[in-house]
Amino acid sequence: MARYSAEHKEATRRRMVETAGRRFKSDGIDGSGIATLVADAGLTNGAFYGHFASKDELVATVVAQQLEDQVAAVNALPAGLESVEGFLRWYLSPDHRDDLAGGCPSAALLDEIGRCDVMVREAYTVGAEAMVTAISRHLDDGDPQRTRQRALGLFTMLVGSLQAARAVTDPELSDQFLAAAYANAMTIATAPLPPAAPTGQDS
Repeated sequence: MARYSAEHKEATRRRMVETAGRRFKSDGIDGSGIATLVADAGLTNGAFYGHFASKDELVATVVAQQLEDQVAAVNALPAGLESVEGFLRWYLSPDHRDDLAGGCPSAALLDEIGRCDVMVREAYTVGAEAMVTAISRHLDDGDPQRTRQRALGLFTMLVGSLQAARAVTDPELSDQFLAAAYANAMTIATAPLPPAAPTGQDS
């Protein structure tokens, strides 16, 4: 019975994290109250506090899990440019743009995460670093520093472009944002950065 209870509690916690992730991404962190979050998971307010000490703890857990899942998906792709191109086409697609609840946690939540408790921001920091590392594996050109720069540029471009495409009310402009971002992202993915600027020291 004890074994079942532990498994049941873990399953309940996992369900809470999964449903809260979709709710946060669709309605925002501030727009999702505990009553709604527990109702989504089929729980009560009292049951919530049996799993999380606060909403901040739930948010941090959700952010960590969402990014962990995203990193796992990128790591599962065969290394190479073909995988990068496929991922970019999906990420910058109208379908992804229109699917807030099921899409990228960064694009959906980044503006709020920046104002969250440090626990949440630390969870995001760890996840974002892991995501950059996962992207770097596909862009590796033998120069670790240059590869990381390209991965950082790609990650930030994708997130910002998707946010912009979701924010505007003009469907044509939104599609143009996505198309331009795809072209620029492919440039980053396929071409190494130019040599670093001179440091001012004599050669």
